[in-house]
Amino acid sequence: MCGIAGLLNYRSQALAEAEILHRMLNTITHRGPDDEGVLVDGELAMGMRRLSIIDLAEGHQPIFDEQRRYAVVFNGEIYNYRELQQELRARGHRLATNSDTEVIVHLYEELGARCVEHLRGMFSFAIWDSQARSLFIARDRLGIKPLYFVDQQGKLIFASEIKSLLKTPIVRAALDRRALSEFLSLKYVPAPRTLFEGVHSLRPGHFMLVRDGQLEIQQYWDVSFAKVDNNVSQEDARQRLMELLRESVKLRLRSDVPFGAFLSGGLDSSTIVALMSEQLGSPVKTFSVGFDGPEMGDELPYAQQVADRFRCDHHTLRINVRDFLEHAEQVLWHLDQPIADQATVATYMVAKLASKHVKMVLTGEGGDELFAGYARYAGEQFGWIANCIPNTVGGWWRCAVRHLPGLRRAKIALQALSMQNEAVRFANWFPMFQDDTKEMLLTGAMQEFKSGVGELFEKFLQQCDAREPLNRMLYLDTKLWLPDYLLLRGDKLTMANSIEGRVPLLDHKIVEFAATLPTQFKLSGNSRKVLLRQVAAELLPPEILNRKKQGFPIPIEKWLRFEAKDMMCDLLHPDTLKRRGLFDANFVGRLVQQHLQGYADHATELWGLMNVEMWIRQYIESPSASPPTLATSH
Repeated sequence: MCGIAGLLNYRSQALAEAEILHRMLNTITHRGPDDEGVLVDGELAMGMRRLSIIDLAEGHQPIFDEQRRYAVVFNGEIYNYRELQQELRARGHRLATNSDTEVIVHLYEELGARCVEHLRGMFSFAIWDSQARSLFIARDRLGIKPLYFVDQQGKLIFASEIKSLLKTPIVRAALDRRALSEFLSLKYVPAPRTLFEGVHSLRPGHFMLVRDGQLEIQQYWDVSFAKVDNNVSQEDARQRLMELLRESVKLRLRSDVPFGAFLSGGLDSSTIVALMSEQLGSPVKTFSVGFDGPEMGDELPYAQQVADRFRCDHHTLRINVRDFLEHAEQVLWHLDQPIADQATVATYMVAKLASKHVKMVLTGEGGDELFAGYARYAGEQFGWIANCIPNTVGGWWRCAVRHLPGLRRAKIALQALSMQNEAVRFANWFPMFQDDTKEMLLTGAMQEFKSGVGELFEKFLQQCDAREPLNRMLYLDTKLWLPDYLLLRGDKLTMANSIEGRVPLLDHKIVEFAATLPTQFKLSGNSRKVLLRQVAAELLPPEILNRKKQGFPIPIEKWLRFEAKDMMCDLLHPDTLKRRGLFDANFVGRLVQQHLQGYADHATELWGLMNVEMWIRQYIESPSASPPTLATSH
């Protein structure tokens, strides 16, 4: 696990500048505080910052093949590396280390780009072929590990974090307004765009090959729903899922450093902890976060129940509004670009807690996106209603619903169900700003970017081979929401604290298996995650299994009305909004007043807009190589 970076002058033989590479690597030291490795070869310079997890003594990168033709720098973990080592040795390869990194370079030596098909894990890596003068870069199937790049003036610059790219002279920090529009719709920026103009994210399941003065990007993996098995029995499916989960957890326990798990007390993380406990002879170290204050209703009691059940070495942390205010800017710096998610501060702080005890954690992300855990999946069962509503009536209906007080989620669901177009409706299930509202938010100068993300969703749906609406929604979430929201948050905020996060539910074999399941094994009436819940029933107590899904119950609505009011009013001050020229100051002012008066809950929208302003101040106006110091007042 580490951070990687590199530069390649692929249309000239101009020498790569090692000094620039060192600046890039220094910016991401938090991703790899244990070691640094660099390769400079003519027009190429690439390197890494290492967080040692496997083969602590010999895993120094770059790692070469036997003839030193190929060199690799790698961020991630290959969980089947021991099996691959045996296969490679049987075919005559001489391995110099016990590192999972080394199997990549030998597989590439044999198979070229097809090496990725044999890797089971999370990864972004770069391989330099010193003979062919070519560079191969790949990102894992689900997008667990990030990879950003800039392609300008015959130069390719790549890194694990955007802030590293900004340390090069040809990358200028500027706002991509189209990306901003997508953020306002989705709460995140979908790849390949980023909020930085000219900076791209390599999509999950894709690789890049640079050779002979050309740069080519190809997709090597996609999740397919073409083999749904409607004849499989629920019992056979349950047994197979249990086998895959046990195998996935076992593989992810391969580590040469202390490890633990994030435990929310929900179904997914509790199942992972239960499976870890089965396979370990010592207590699992678990970490949970809650919130200070009366009637916060957090999940700490449920996490404690699970920890007690499996005799975990359990650690908890309660955060308050002061923590939220002090860490908000620091968290945003680590994320590189905004995510309109109030849970980011909590995620950062539980990772910070864990870093005092372990260097690696297992987490529960992925269960909702594979097995239909969100309310929107159940809501889409009523999508047929949209086809019964004429477009003119639908427009009137959305306007009327928008002006109702309170009930934010119910209002958004009612509005989504009035949209006939499938892609547009999917895009408007619980967005930040629905299409109609976004048009009112944007200034005249931004009106060319007023459209929603229905067209983007349609492009992905054209690639999807699923017919059932549920599987089509799951496909979209796997391609967009999961990598560019949840996994990005998890990677950046664990690595901010120099620890590694592993996600057993997103082993690609589990993802592919879930895609073959009949929809009723995922969603049946109002029952969600049906099959996963049956597996968990063998492991968890009923009070955990049957409780209502809660998520991170952050009291952001209350905080923005009271303790964080000054911060909100500063960031969204009318003079500031007018100076930026992005958002209509009067419209934002109405959102602020309605929220302060308790007429409506606009916390998600307001927090998203606050993050945009913080990001502009941090990255556009005064970019820094280090995170902001903790705020003491606002």
